[in-house]
Amino acid sequence: MSKDLIFSFLEAKTVDTDASENTIKSYKHDLIRYFDWITYCKVQILDVELSQIELYLVNLKDCGLSTASRARHLSAIKQFYRFAVEEGWTHTNPALQISSPGKSKKLPQSVTIEVIERLLDTAGEEAKNKSLRARNICLMTLLYATGMRVSEMMSLPIDAVKGNPKMVLVSGKGSKERLVPLSKLARSSIKIWIEERKILLKAAKTQTYTHNSKYLFPSNSKSGYLTRQWFFKKLKKWATLAGIDQNKVSPHVIRHAFATHLLANGADLRVIQTLLGHSDLGTTEIYTHVVDERLRDLVFNHHPLSNK
Repeated sequence: MSKDLIFSFLEAKTVDTDASENTIKSYKHDLIRYFDWITYCKVQILDVELSQIELYLVNLKDCGLSTASRARHLSAIKQFYRFAVEEGWTHTNPALQISSPGKSKKLPQSVTIEVIERLLDTAGEEAKNKSLRARNICLMTLLYATGMRVSEMMSLPIDAVKGNPKMVLVSGKGSKERLVPLSKLARSSIKIWIEERKILLKAAKTQTYTHNSKYLFPSNSKSGYLTRQWFFKKLKKWATLAGIDQNKVSPHVIRHAFATHLLANGADLRVIQTLLGHSDLGTTEIYTHVVDERLRDLVFNHHPLSNK
């Protein structure tokens, strides 16, 4: 019965969030291990007390798990009990008061504007024809210009950008919607791509890849649009062709660059929070550390007294 509750949580997590398959597998692994431990201790999962979860974390440490791994386990447990409270299975979250075991925040990777420009150029040059060139440039421009999650961008309906709008409605995690401004360059690249998209779709022969597709970036995949895995591989290819270390480039890194560059140029943190679709300002605040580091480097390397 207790294990069924875990699977109900995992199913809801899959449906309600943008969690990847690997994330769901991680939740499952951690929660099943937790379930096996409390079963061994002859405790029902909804009857667990704070002290017993603390003992479990000590057990994980004794088993040699790193601080980061123990923090991940605790996060899964906290989210399970929060879901249990929301579903009415229990009245309290026994893990609520437990602090994460010293997991330090990892600073987000970013890239320079020069790297973004090289990727944009290469995205166009790599294309085999005019239509694919328009698509590649639109993908790269839209990602950097809006800071959207790659899954949000790939599944964007074409109706959201028809009529050359200055704002686009984005459906984010948990089906939460937000408005994101479109720059002139982004709007221009979308306009060009929509025209070339018509040509590309008319030439397509497969039944699922027709001119009636409702997505901005259609494909004959099961979802009906280009997958984030496809774009991830494309971006790696563009990086290699541009002479950039592909390990330092990903759709998420471009999203980080969007936020970091905005903040470095004076954007308000709460505005960036809204644009990124973060529910918690604390998630956005980590970008201030990136900017702070760059400011320190600027002073240390360029101030007249830095070498004295």
